[in-house]
Amino acid sequence: MNGDARHLTLGVEEEFLLIDAATGAAAEQVEVLMPLLRADIRRRSQHEYHLDQLELVTGVCDDLADLHRQLVDARIGAAEVAGAMGVRLVSIGAAPAAVSPASITPDPRYLAIDERFGPVAAVSCCGCHVHVGVSDRDAAVRVCNHLRPWLPVVQALCSNSPLHAGQDTGYASWRSVVFSQWPSTGLTPWCESEAEYLRLLDRLIESGMMMDAAMAYWYARPSMSYPTVEVRIGDACATAAEAALAAGIVRGLVAAILDDLAAGTPPDRVTTEMLTAAHWRAAHEGMSGTLLDARSGRTRPAWESVDELMEKISGALDRHGDLDTVERGLKRLRENGTGADRQRRILQSAGTVDAVVDYLAAETIAASS
Repeated sequence: MNGDARHLTLGVEEEFLLIDAATGAAAEQVEVLMPLLRADIRRRSQHEYHLDQLELVTGVCDDLADLHRQLVDARIGAAEVAGAMGVRLVSIGAAPAAVSPASITPDPRYLAIDERFGPVAAVSCCGCHVHVGVSDRDAAVRVCNHLRPWLPVVQALCSNSPLHAGQDTGYASWRSVVFSQWPSTGLTPWCESEAEYLRLLDRLIESGMMMDAAMAYWYARPSMSYPTVEVRIGDACATAAEAALAAGIVRGLVAAILDDLAAGTPPDRVTTEMLTAAHWRAAHEGMSGTLLDARSGRTRPAWESVDELMEKISGALDRHGDLDTVERGLKRLRENGTGADRQRRILQSAGTVDAVVDYLAAETIAASS
């Protein structure tokens, strides 16, 4: 996933819930499902923490059209196999119904994590992780500094988990609330260099708060596996088109920030308290209310924050050929609502979580862009 400031590559990791089509309960069938996947999809599938989750990964992409095709193909292919097993593949941030804690995938690392951290991971949470190619890790650390005040807007746009135990939680992204229980989840730390970042990781691992560097579940981070910046703030997106939209926005942000770095433009220094408040508000409101600007400390309509974001990244989007696609995607999101908004409408009209799951299962494999 290498890239430079002119044209950056990108890729997406998507996590899905497996839900029993007959009962609506968690379907702990991933170990049965994965060997049955088409060979090319199987190579891009991974176990997740719980046995009712599946992760699908795209290859390295240059353009959003290719990314979208890969997302749709993998979703449809996995959903067809799941369907033959009586299981639904559902793209949602957190389980909407009342469920018992899912079993841990019997991987030695996952079992060790469970032993140390216990029930903080009892609820299956699914995210959409966007990787953007930045081959210089020192630059990647600095990109993450610049990203910090923009990530609440991305979080709000991706909100897709308003329900828990069959009820509306009042949050657009309940996953954000649940996942925050991990001690190593949260704001990207401010570091001046790769060396400082690696020293911080070592100290946190030594403290016991993390078992290894892969447990740095920060909202954005330099990947330790690929030459990328990885943005992990979003819920799993209801549709492939929305996942591609999130990826395009994140790539635009990273590219615009690399331009700032080249020009010597310093990042906005915002306090931990204001950033924490901005992320809480994004999780609570989604795109249906107001968001907090961590720089000014003031709230404003959510779509005004998106307008400012687009002013920041429109040049980078145009350079990558993404501007029209992103503008169309945002227009559609503004008209139809986020995944959270749409789930709430279904729950209010139909009155059952089963209807929400029916809707989401169809959205998961929707091919339109």
